[in-house]
Amino acid sequence: MNQSDIYLNREKDWRNGAIVYQVLVDRFAPSKNIKQKLTLYQKPKKLMAWNELPKPAPFLEDVKYCAHELEYWGGDLKSLLENLDYIKNLNVDVLYLNPIHYSLSNHKYDASNYLQISPEYGSFDDLKKLSDRVHQDNMKIMLDGVFNHVGVSSPLFQEAKNPKSPKHQWFDFESKYEDGVRLWADVKSLPELNLENQEVRDYIYQADDSVIKTYLKLGMDGWRLDVAFDLGFEVLAELTAAAHEQKPGSMVVGEIWNYPKDWFKSIDGVMNFTFREIILRVIKEQIEPSRALQMFTQIINDSGIENILKSWTLLDNHDVPRLIDQLPSEKDQHLAQILQFTLPGSPNIYYGTELGMTGGIDPMNRAPMRWDLNNKENPYLVWTQSLILLHQNQRALKIGDYLPLLTKQLIAYERKTDVVSDTIIVLLNPSDKSVTEDVLIPDSKLMNYSDFITLMGNATSVQLIAGILHLTIEPKSYVILMPKTTPSKSYTPYKRV
Repeated sequence: MNQSDIYLNREKDWRNGAIVYQVLVDRFAPSKNIKQKLTLYQKPKKLMAWNELPKPAPFLEDVKYCAHELEYWGGDLKSLLENLDYIKNLNVDVLYLNPIHYSLSNHKYDASNYLQISPEYGSFDDLKKLSDRVHQDNMKIMLDGVFNHVGVSSPLFQEAKNPKSPKHQWFDFESKYEDGVRLWADVKSLPELNLENQEVRDYIYQADDSVIKTYLKLGMDGWRLDVAFDLGFEVLAELTAAAHEQKPGSMVVGEIWNYPKDWFKSIDGVMNFTFREIILRVIKEQIEPSRALQMFTQIINDSGIENILKSWTLLDNHDVPRLIDQLPSEKDQHLAQILQFTLPGSPNIYYGTELGMTGGIDPMNRAPMRWDLNNKENPYLVWTQSLILLHQNQRALKIGDYLPLLTKQLIAYERKTDVVSDTIIVLLNPSDKSVTEDVLIPDSKLMNYSDFITLMGNATSVQLIAGILHLTIEPKSYVILMPKTTPSKSYTPYKRV
């Protein structure tokens, strides 16, 4: 395969560099039919007003859930569909839904029936209509799969508690466990499935009517797997192969907080929490810029660029505080997001962060969507739209290779393809002091005395002489450059490279 074919093949694969928009169905848009749905929120559930904020609540011993896990805000698949234009107009590539399977809780990470849509959210018909519209809008749709454990109220689990039941081996019942069964993270409402049992594997992903294959047949484009590290290498590899067999080109991405390198043998991509940790720590000046750059580079080299391009680069989601709560300074937020949208990978936007929503640890980070913040003057929205536009319009940012640049006080790297005009150079100064540096750009196609176009940010004294870029970047600032390869009048040194 010649070099140009590599990049063309990457472009054909929607999973590379895709921008992902994450939605909690219950919290995204209020239902217009809420009065007709009131019977779905009877005790122990509770229906909240859209302007109320979630907050921690006591554990309810009788149902084995915290009260805040049973509070609903009334969003559903129909209301999401009615507001899909908002997501489409953001110009993202993938709609990712947190779990929608039938369960007691509002978060649905405790499935009672994988093959039923939770009634608060709607039906298979509603999901199909949403999927069809997503595809009409030239986007993809992915679901959240929680296959390591089920909810304590699951009929499967209730049946399995009988030692004589054929389903008894679907769980790990042992007297040595405090509750008589192995629980995920010792959460009393979440008994773990016995994935060593072949019947369980058939049910989840191997049989033609398995959970994984049923939803792919319905039109879903892939799965994000909850606690994928708990599933292990073997199960993940089998599950991914089953998904690809059912739908070639489908996506399987895992919630894997571990160092990502070896997991790519079993899965298409990871949620890149290692990137996230480095980004946050270097912005907070807990890691030196040159050290952070070394870390990014080792991860990419160890994992392979093809795998990193498919992995999701996130700064916040339903499990961690929102971006503003982690980085209160707007300048710090911008620096983190510049890295999120320019490093190799697929930027993951958590609903409402683009509007400036706040929220601490679970459940505060799961507040209902602030539609009152949706206006053209909202600086958070304007900023996010500029990042999306940058990522979508610059080929190298979506599918390009990564080249670290030699620097001492900056984070600096190049994104490139076989076409020199695609080249993007990112330089970022996370310190509170101005930095003037001479940065080596080891790219033989960049011409001496090159002029540069500034795509975002500011820098002074930008000049490339014999592969050395001299520039000054102000405190907590950045610059994104691309070489000017077209002639000003008639001459350009780029005419034959």
